[in-house]
Amino acid sequence: MLNKSYGKAALLLLACLLVLVGCISLTIGQIAVPFKSAAAVLLQQLGLPFLQDVTLTKEQLAVIWYIRLPRMLVGMLVGGALGISGAVMQGIFSNPLADPGLIGISAGAATGAVVAIAFGGAAGSMLTMPLFALCGSILAVCLTVFLAMRNGKIPVMTLLLAGVAVGMLLGAITSGLLTFMNEQKLQQYLFWMVGGLDYRRWEHVYLAAGPVLVGIAIMLLLARHLNILVLGETEAKAVGMPVMRFRMGLLFVAAITTATSVCVSGNIGFVGLVIPHMMRMLLGPDHRVLLPASALGGALFLVLCDCLGRVVLAPAEVRVGIMTAILGSPYFLYLLRKMQKSVF
Repeated sequence: MLNKSYGKAALLLLACLLVLVGCISLTIGQIAVPFKSAAAVLLQQLGLPFLQDVTLTKEQLAVIWYIRLPRMLVGMLVGGALGISGAVMQGIFSNPLADPGLIGISAGAATGAVVAIAFGGAAGSMLTMPLFALCGSILAVCLTVFLAMRNGKIPVMTLLLAGVAVGMLLGAITSGLLTFMNEQKLQQYLFWMVGGLDYRRWEHVYLAAGPVLVGIAIMLLLARHLNILVLGETEAKAVGMPVMRFRMGLLFVAAITTATSVCVSGNIGFVGLVIPHMMRMLLGPDHRVLLPASALGGALFLVLCDCLGRVVLAPAEVRVGIMTAILGSPYFLYLLRKMQKSVF
């Protein structure tokens, strides 16, 4: 069992690293802004006293407050949502390779986004496409659960198979719509599908903050119940836990949290798969520590990938969805190889 003081120290370290990387994120990019100037902008906008010897320009104010701060906050929200949702999914399915996308969330978001683009809704408002993507994700999860349910029960394997089937169906619908779209709309869809944090504004922060923070809070409150669920259905019933209710509740909260993050950032992979497994290796399987660590680790990883994407090929930017794939796929292959050795 993990020592409590060690777990608290690890969470504090992750939080400090997240703050440090967040501060770095505000200063780097095509326009370099000194840290003192970035701090002065934040203090000024919050109505707090700041160093009077710091001279702020309108360009620095616009870059920090209207471009980089919303981008960084969206990265933290999305990374935290994907990280903790991945940990919950892996706990529910008792599989370290489980991912929020298994039950059709990403496929539903892609279908919703392509519908918004195909019918011109994305051109009306910057929030139209995220809202369509969110609705698509929720409908995909509801359809998956409906197909998997038998006599009031949802076997885990049946749920996974239903998720694969729904994902394939929605993928076919998305591909069909893409064949009728012009080149401009195809580029718009591809730009969203790769996943990124560029061009994120305060509207995206407001859209994601409520559902993501509430979802994370609920999952943290249910961490002890998830520990019991992981022991097995028989053990959970022996202590009087309504297994079906808690399993579906956790699954629904994780799905909504993931869907909200996907709708504002596009399809970003490997965060919900790699980060929870790394945190489990470092901190153990206790979800009371694992869930907050996965949220902090996911936020840290995504903001760090965004920072690297801005400097690795400067002045050009590598989108964060590409960076997470480049950094996450080697670890995923290592994990897959390790599991194959344990089986054979």
